[in-house]
Amino acid sequence: MKTLVTALLLTFIFACKSDDTVPEITLDGSLYFPSSTAWETQDKSTLGITDKELSDLKSFLETNDTRAFLILKDGKIVVEEYFGKDILNGSDFEQESLWYWASAGKSLTAFTVGLAQEQGLLNINDKTSDYLGENWTTLSKEKEDLITVKHQLSMTAGLDIDVADSHCFEPSCLQYKADAGQRWDYHNGPYTLLHDVLASASGKNFETYFEENLRDKIGMNGVWRFVDNDHVYFSDARSFARFGLLVLNKGDWGDEVIMSDKTFFDEMVNTSQSLNEAYGYLWWLNGKQTGMVPGLQTVFKSMLSPNAPSDMVAAMGLNGQLLNVVPSQNLVVVRMGDSPGGQIGLTFQNALWSELNQILD
Repeated sequence: MKTLVTALLLTFIFACKSDDTVPEITLDGSLYFPSSTAWETQDKSTLGITDKELSDLKSFLETNDTRAFLILKDGKIVVEEYFGKDILNGSDFEQESLWYWASAGKSLTAFTVGLAQEQGLLNINDKTSDYLGENWTTLSKEKEDLITVKHQLSMTAGLDIDVADSHCFEPSCLQYKADAGQRWDYHNGPYTLLHDVLASASGKNFETYFEENLRDKIGMNGVWRFVDNDHVYFSDARSFARFGLLVLNKGDWGDEVIMSDKTFFDEMVNTSQSLNEAYGYLWWLNGKQTGMVPGLQTVFKSMLSPNAPSDMVAAMGLNGQLLNVVPSQNLVVVRMGDSPGGQIGLTFQNALWSELNQILD
């Protein structure tokens, strides 16, 4: 993946920044929202972190091949650390360096679908074929028409993940396994087609719609690019954190409402179906009594990350791309990097919170 990612970065490193400016905002007694160019910080003592504890945390992060790590408290940066080398040019990885979100980008897509629904462009209860046309799968019309946009958002489309390439979204790859809504499977192919659903519904390509309605409004940088069959988002770590801050404030950027459909927002960050209690609309939910993980049909009787706060919601991707939002503590935690392994980095996330619990007041 690294070779292809490097080639892609070369094609868009100068094209990923928004031309729009976003003002700095502080809500009375609550959250701070950075401008396009400035971000206030707080001393680590705000969270009770000592010099020794920060040093130990940095050692843990570096040992696990982290590139970027941030903690926001009340919207302000308390910890911001960078490690290792930029895969583009071999220079030190730093604030403006780009990295892939991997499957954490699914959570961006879910939010964007919600924006399209509130604008009346689509309804998540509509058949997917209303937007993609008939025969977008190999299923019979009767079975294909059971699949809705909501099923794509909740990973319950019922398509077979045990095909040659579960990331493929061509009709020949999308085969019947179960009726829609009857089986939970972490299936990338049907997910990726949500971008085509949004393009069809909006009359714009997905990237343009996303940039106009989400990215530019909160001062993010970044672009979507295909890596094989996956449509992957690349950005700097602060853009990852901006999205987390938006979600922490329930879809509002300061006093600007980005997502007015709070019903959709609440559905997105709560259990979306009865099969996997720990999954919303492309968001992972901690604090649930049971849950499922990618690649298995086993239902585990435990929280996803027992060491993490029970109200945490998370965007997670390959090699431990993590965006953790903790409403009870007004915290946003971001980690980008390599090496922890696993499709979404669950083991690493739990280990990270074991470290954080030792140092956070």
